Amino acid sequence: MNQEAATFAQIVKARRAVRKYEEEAPFDEQAVQRSLALAVLAPNSSNLQTWEFFRVRTPAAKAEVARLCMNQSAARTAQEMVVVVCRTDKWKVNSRRILANMRHSFSTPLTKRDQRAVEYYQRNIPLLYLHDPFGLMTLLRRILVAVKSMQGPFVRWTTHTNARIITHKSAALAAQNFMLAMQAEGYATCPMEGFDEKRLKRFLKLPRPAEISMVIATGVPADEGVYSERFRFPLEEVVFEV
Repeated sequence: MNQEAATFAQIVKARRAVRKYEEEAPFDEQAVQRSLALAVLAPNSSNLQTWEFFRVRTPAAKAEVARLCMNQSAARTAQEMVVVVCRTDKWKVNSRRILANMRHSFSTPLTKRDQRAVEYYQRNIPLLYLHDPFGLMTLLRRILVAVKSMQGPFVRWTTHTNARIITHKSAALAAQNFMLAMQAEGYATCPMEGFDEKRLKRFLKLPRPAEISMVIATGVPADEGVYSERFRFPLEEVVFEV
């Protein structure tokens, strides 16, 4: 194992879900900004980057978010919190921005590779993400999948739920980047799923299509912040070879 791998292993092994923080300890707020800059480098589906991150910093905001997180100890004592938000509804504007950025590197005339990229963002992405209240796009996708899957392997995404799941996967990858980056900065984190999403969305003034993936508490860990020893199932029970 080289030094970089050893350092990374040390960071991963040191990261724990810490549920209590030293509220009065010195805290470098720029560490959160640096870690968020690394979070957005996470891999994400089609590079659509359908995520947003809300930093909860002021005492009043922290108190309200802690209340909406069921007054969990991690939320009550956190020196800062980050709300990870999924914005599946931004697929259209983001795909246009990505394609516009890619066009700067395109050849004239377009190569086959460039043409595939244009078709992907102009045809494939709308086919997956477009959602209408009458379910016509879902029906079209189901017909397409039924036909194409008879010809060979084909991606079986048909409903708006599939698009939402994809967005949550991407957000979770970014969240993990953030938590590992904060660990490397010397701070602890705790991802929380127990919160009143409806009220938290209202507090953050989020639009109806937005969804909250998780709330991450961070700060200087208290001595009693880790509640128990880490327990994981043996690798032979969860890792398989094909």
